[in-house]
Amino acid sequence: MSIVVTTPTGHVGSRVVRLLLQAGVRPRVLVRDPARLDEATRARVDVCRGDLTDAGFVRDAVVGARSVLWVDPTPHSAADPIEISLRTAAPLVEAARVGDVARVVLLSSIGAERRHGVGHIDALAGIEERLDATGADVLHLRCAYFFTNLLLDLEGLSQGVLTTAFDPEQPMPWVDPRDIGDVVAARLLSDTWRGRSVQAVHGPQDLTFHQVAQILTEALGHPVRLNLVTDDAVRDALRAAGLPPSAVEGIVGMTAGSRDLVPEQPRDLLTTTPTPLSGWAHAQLRPLLEG
Repeated sequence: MSIVVTTPTGHVGSRVVRLLLQAGVRPRVLVRDPARLDEATRARVDVCRGDLTDAGFVRDAVVGARSVLWVDPTPHSAADPIEISLRTAAPLVEAARVGDVARVVLLSSIGAERRHGVGHIDALAGIEERLDATGADVLHLRCAYFFTNLLLDLEGLSQGVLTTAFDPEQPMPWVDPRDIGDVVAARLLSDTWRGRSVQAVHGPQDLTFHQVAQILTEALGHPVRLNLVTDDAVRDALRAAGLPPSAVEGIVGMTAGSRDLVPEQPRDLLTTTPTPLSGWAHAQLRPLLEG
């Protein structure tokens, strides 16, 4: 069973690799720096060292794979992030088109169903469309807002401030990336699905940012208040940090384009995952703030 995992040291990829190993599978991992894999993992996987932005490396590394997990590695801060994301995925798309890869699991996002107008998420929509046209078996996992996005502002949370440009009254699905990894691993190990499939990963419940602030207050042991900012304020901050205009709009667009979004897939048995934000925040976030 030949399974390729990209970004194997990330929040999702690392979980997938661990579960595949526990299932008795030796995956092929594409990684820029093998030293970021712990020694025990390195001994149990086939390491392909290279950069996912290197088309030749990707094309060679995925040949003959039964299944590939593709996680777009493009940082939101990159210049022309949508173009880079599409170009980076192009060698995988070509491998699927000519039959060198049988199946692809794409880590996509809620909002990709809109196809346009959701910032950098538009790139995932484009990758979905390109993979769909290959004729390979493709699964798009449209994932909710990651718990780990909270790690982007540890300083603010340590001071009891949760900053957001989202509508604080609009419920939205939140998910633990480890739960996404569980779904990915199950799908990679399954032989039963064919054709084009879409599955959302919604986490255990939809939450408003007001509710998130309350959950964090209880989990972190200190008050957390909301700091609501406008899209223009976010733009100003990103420009001040030196980000190029395309990156700024890619980041702002993800929030602005998602405000009135109703996910295409409903919350049900297949799309709901178990880990609550409260438990994750207490176990994962609180030690980082107290350390």
